[in-house]
Amino acid sequence: MKLAVLYAGQGAQHPGMGKEFYEASSAFRAAFDAADLPFDLHRVCFDDPDGVLNQTEYTQPCMVAFACGVSAVLAEQGVKPAYVAGLSLGEYSALEAAEVFTAKQAIELAAYRGKAMADAASGIDCGMTAVLNLDRVPLAECCEQASALGCVQICNYNCPGQLVIGGEKAAVDKAAELAKQAGARRCIPLKVSGPFHTRLMAPAGDALAMRFAAEPFGEMSVPVLFNCLGREKAESDSIPALLVRQVQSSVYMEDTLHRLGELGVDHILEVGPGNALSGFVKKTLPGVTCVSVETPAQLDTVLNAWKEEQ
Repeated sequence: MKLAVLYAGQGAQHPGMGKEFYEASSAFRAAFDAADLPFDLHRVCFDDPDGVLNQTEYTQPCMVAFACGVSAVLAEQGVKPAYVAGLSLGEYSALEAAEVFTAKQAIELAAYRGKAMADAASGIDCGMTAVLNLDRVPLAECCEQASALGCVQICNYNCPGQLVIGGEKAAVDKAAELAKQAGARRCIPLKVSGPFHTRLMAPAGDALAMRFAAEPFGEMSVPVLFNCLGREKAESDSIPALLVRQVQSSVYMEDTLHRLGELGVDHILEVGPGNALSGFVKKTLPGVTCVSVETPAQLDTVLNAWKEEQ
């Protein structure tokens, strides 16, 4: 069995995520509690009585804290993946699993990133739309035609038949209209708080570059596949530079999944609430076994089944 672990990004969060793991595992608790944050992580993640979990600056550290906790549980149980990757924010969780960051670093960097992205999005009338069943090249042409109205780019290459465009709302709406004329089956507006993974996030990239200048980066213990590349980094690539680039450029998840297939991965574990990445895997690598885990019981079931396979 050749295993990869994929970490979910922003959008799958919900109150209560991680609570069962926190109650059941000391390893999870140690990782989850590692960071020093300006808000009560338990209150927001487990209960969210103030309704702030879906705000970017809260979502990001909560998601990464959950993922770091699950990674600690996996390590405690002797699970060592051959490769790790994550969708957007999930890349920070993947880097923590690969020991580039400590849990404390990853969670605190996610909080910083979330705040920087929220600041960059402030005042922008933004939009994001999922485009179904239209290839990359014609959709890129639609974005180019619509760019007279503002910034619009393909921001997510999720899986075959599913691309996402984002940017300024007027331009995104026009690109979606053109995409339908070009043959897209559906264009589905998404609820977002910012033009993520577009050039409008350049101020967030600048903020991250300043933060990374004083941040220690460890050596990867497990190969990481990077969002903005869709593959492993080259020797000449710098992880800080890739993370700066990542926040303001496209996420190549479909390319990442194809690369995992080329590398011989036959089992994938999705860490995070929800199962969006598992859906992408099924459409991109239909012969690969992929499961998502959100609770200790789900994880035990998966690990026991895989032990029997071996």
